[in-house]
Amino acid sequence: MLSGDRALGRLIDEVLPFWIRHGVDRAHGGVMTCLDRDGTLVDDDKGVWQQFRFAWLLARCCRVIEPRDEWLEALDLVLRFGRDHAFDSDGRMFFHLDREGRPIRKRRYVYSECFAAMAFAETAALRGDATLAEEARRLLRFVRHAMTTPGVIAPKGTGVRPGKPLGHPMISLGVAQVLRDSIGGELAEAVAAECVEEIASDFVNAELQAVLEVVAPDGAVIDHLEGRQLNPGHAIEGAWFVLHEAEVRRGASDEAGADGLVRTGLDMLDWSWRRGWDPEHGGLLSFVDLRGGPPAAYEHDMKFWWPHCEAVLAARHAFAATGDQRYHTMAAEVEDWAYRHFDDPEHPEWFGYLRRDGAVSSTLKGNIFKGPFHMPRMLLGIATLDGTIAAPATVSGLDAESKGTPS
Repeated sequence: MLSGDRALGRLIDEVLPFWIRHGVDRAHGGVMTCLDRDGTLVDDDKGVWQQFRFAWLLARCCRVIEPRDEWLEALDLVLRFGRDHAFDSDGRMFFHLDREGRPIRKRRYVYSECFAAMAFAETAALRGDATLAEEARRLLRFVRHAMTTPGVIAPKGTGVRPGKPLGHPMISLGVAQVLRDSIGGELAEAVAAECVEEIASDFVNAELQAVLEVVAPDGAVIDHLEGRQLNPGHAIEGAWFVLHEAEVRRGASDEAGADGLVRTGLDMLDWSWRRGWDPEHGGLLSFVDLRGGPPAAYEHDMKFWWPHCEAVLAARHAFAATGDQRYHTMAAEVEDWAYRHFDDPEHPEWFGYLRRDGAVSSTLKGNIFKGPFHMPRMLLGIATLDGTIAAPATVSGLDAESKGTPS
């Protein structure tokens, strides 16, 4: 297993230089993430998610490691590009831009806004920028309004079979935790509490010992192919968000609340690991069926990079919460498998996509969906959990919140 020192070394010496050297666009701003294994640019389009995820990462590294000049320069180029080009005239955000920032695609969901809120909050904390802090809160208020109010987001279906996804409360929880750890405030606390309650009550199904990816509005199973489809990596990512929330509750002397969330987080990890770990080849399958039948997704037996990053963090959080050696063993197993299969022996960063047997399916190090986020966040998390670097601290003076409904 990586020590915190080694994780930090890989982040500072390999991962960040790879993306800054090959991806940061000094002509137009932003970061280009469609890179081959050695950093060769294969497409200069820019995903909005990746602009704000990278901005969050750079600002977080400047806060918890040190404000290096090359990181600050990259942050300015990436965040300015995102702010200038990612917003549509209706206040919503695009998903896919060309190199100059012209919009190519806009999607119906509000995850671009989620990652922008994270980037704005982290940068606000780095620079003591109260205006940017309020913009982060405005985005989080809008996100929660859009996710919880029918009609704000165009429905995906006809209404014959309504459902709600785990992604809404799970990603909102992660965003709220970033805001709390950077700019603080009552909004972040309220959203975090609301989201862990919804995850536990509607998606963590004790009877089936499963974390459901989509449920009916009342939390019931939608007993059709898509409703039965589970995403182990997504559930495991949610598990460490919940376990982190338990740490926060314990730090606030809410022992009962912390114990309940630890149990929820452990269930999410244990059940999803049991269902998703490939007994034949190792590694986490992308999708499995609730009843053990054939999954709906054609890529179900591929191995993607990001679930393995999240599993490393979840198992390490579980070990920190319990001291149970089983979780130390789990963390070592997934980390060893990931580094043997995703790691590139010749160039920095991980490959993103493997076949079931662990063979590399594509040599791409990035695309519109894969960029500098899950793997470097994992390295930061390892270094934080073992005390190599301090956890991010809320910056005082940025928590004065304006009231009002989201817009």
